[in-house]
Amino acid sequence: MKTVPFGTATAPAVIAGMMRIADKDDAHIRELYATAREAGIDFFDHADIYGGAMHRCEARFAEALALSPGERDEIVLQTKCGIVPTQGMFDFSYDHIVTQVEGSLAALRTDRIDVLLLHRPDALVEPDEVARAFDHLESSGKVRAFGVSNHTPSQIDLLRTAVRQPLIANQLQLSLTHAPIIAQPVAANIGGHDQSIVRDGGGIVDYCRLNGITVQAWSPFQSGTDAGVFLGSPEYAELNAVIDRLAAQYGVEPIAIATAWITRHPAGMQVVLGTTTPERVRDAAAGADVVLTRPEWYELFRAAGHLLP
Repeated sequence: MKTVPFGTATAPAVIAGMMRIADKDDAHIRELYATAREAGIDFFDHADIYGGAMHRCEARFAEALALSPGERDEIVLQTKCGIVPTQGMFDFSYDHIVTQVEGSLAALRTDRIDVLLLHRPDALVEPDEVARAFDHLESSGKVRAFGVSNHTPSQIDLLRTAVRQPLIANQLQLSLTHAPIIAQPVAANIGGHDQSIVRDGGGIVDYCRLNGITVQAWSPFQSGTDAGVFLGSPEYAELNAVIDRLAAQYGVEPIAIATAWITRHPAGMQVVLGTTTPERVRDAAAGADVVLTRPEWYELFRAAGHLLP
């Protein structure tokens, strides 16, 4: 498995998202975990809200696997907090962050969270509150590293006015067909074209590269928010024809090509898998070791419907 820079260390270019395991039995979760590990994935992504009840997926993960201390040391556990679905709000207050981390530690049956992300930007954020929470969690050994999710450059800069820990990851939606964070700069200064509109606060991928922040691409096979998977979709016939040809050329499944398009980017991104099908985990992970040529990468970009001026 290809690795990418991650803080002061490295991490696999593909990570396993655990947001859909709430209704899976122990055997299925163990098979999913084992397949991921065999594919070179030792990084597992959670969030306190996954599973329909607070900490539900985190608890299922721990219940099913019952990891020994030695096995726990072999993996990276990442979780997120900040969304309060029962009240329809976001909350980056000291009390909420600390309380949610304590809940995640208990659910995951672990003594530390390797990476904690702030899930979605809180419009009422007070950077000093976040900094106080991070300092407490770090000094107590409960969280080892910190990052954000769905944040713009200015939102990260605002946090950094008070937060002293490096923010090492930013989890952002990205797929071949939903790629404004990559496609917009390509069409910069093109008048009257939707692709030229800045929606990410201005150059979030470049910002992350400049500041040593690893982009984690979520929904890597979705055509857009709640719009379904583009792989095999008749709505993306041209794109799938290119994907299928490249998959045959490289001897991998089409899902691997969709992965490879993201991991080929020099930003050194991580692909966050959301599937609970072990075979799809294996097939997608294989894409990290496929190095698309520049012409192939741009052919996929154009076939996905993005403007190349």
